[in-house]
Amino acid sequence: MTLLRYFANLRPGKQVLWCYLIWYLVSAIALFEPDLLLWLNSLGLSLIIGVGLMLSVSRAVRAPSDHWTTLRLFLMPFCVSSFAALTKGKGYVLLIPGRGEVLTVSLVACGAFLLACRLLRGQRRLRNDSQTPATDRTGTDPL
Repeated sequence: MTLLRYFANLRPGKQVLWCYLIWYLVSAIALFEPDLLLWLNSLGLSLIIGVGLMLSVSRAVRAPSDHWTTLRLFLMPFCVSSFAALTKGKGYVLLIPGRGEVLTVSLVACGAFLLACRLLRGQRRLRNDSQTPATDRTGTDPL
C-alpha cells in the first residue's frame, strides 16, 4: 500500500491520532531542549508504560501483531512525557501554546493534513468511479 493510499483511506479516528502527532512535533520543535536527561526519562517512561499497555491489550491466543499499533503504544507515552517536560512553565494551558505563532503553525499544519486526506480520498473516489464500466438505462453493461 502506498503512502498516499494509506492517507486516502485513513478513518477519522486515525486522522485525529496523526493530528496529535503533528501538534506534538510542532511544539517539540519550537521548544526543543538538548537536555539528554529529559529525553532519557521520556524514553524510560515510554518503555515501562508501553510494556504495560502491550500486556493490557494482549490476547490469550497470540495473533499476528500489528506493528503500527505496537509503535503507537510506545510512542504515545514518550510524546506525553516529553511534551509535559518541554511545555512546563512555557505558558501552555490545556495543551494550547501561549505563543501565538506556535498555535498558528499547529492549527495550520493539522488543517493542511486533514485537507490533504480529504483531497486524496476524493481523488481515489474519482479514480474508482472512472474505472467502473458504464451501464445503459436497463442497468446492464452495454457490451
